[in-house]
Amino acid sequence: MSKAFTKEDSNQSDSLQDDQADAEADAQLPRGTRNYMTPAGAEKLRSELKDLLHQQRPEVVRTVSWAASNGDRSENGDYIYGKRRLREIDRRIRFLQRRLDNAEVVDPASQKSERVLFGATVTVLDEEGARRTYRIVGIDEAEPSRGVISWISPLARAVFNSRVGDVVTLRTPRGEEELEIVGLEYRA
Repeated sequence: MSKAFTKEDSNQSDSLQDDQADAEADAQLPRGTRNYMTPAGAEKLRSELKDLLHQQRPEVVRTVSWAASNGDRSENGDYIYGKRRLREIDRRIRFLQRRLDNAEVVDPASQKSERVLFGATVTVLDEEGARRTYRIVGIDEAEPSRGVISWISPLARAVFNSRVGDVVTLRTPRGEEELEIVGLEYRA
């Protein structure tokens, strides 16, 4: 019989998928670097981890136990969905624990520098004269649509170590763009 027609062990397959997802999540962080984050970002991850460990996971475990007690598990939607959800929760828990273990919490308010560093709120003036403000945070906190960018983003890397009045070059897919640093502050 061809291997194509044999049933693969689903637990082994799920474990491989979990390992792949874990590796992909870690790939966002440059190898060998700490996971810089603000105190607010660290607290957000801690509260999500606490919720998963103490609220969501026990609730799903109760549902899976109940569904398993109903007998045939092969066509039991509550059991199948519950096991899948449990794997997702466990994967997220592992991810959060690794992120927090590698976290280097940096309070922007404690930064005393005239240069752009982690946690800075930077205002730039582009070539067209448009003024934009960005806050440099950890990769798990970034929300580019709100001007909150990761410290590993191309824009953050372009402005790092610059001072007010400096002109930096940002390389984008559309080409190079010059930005003038017109404001810098460190907010709590």
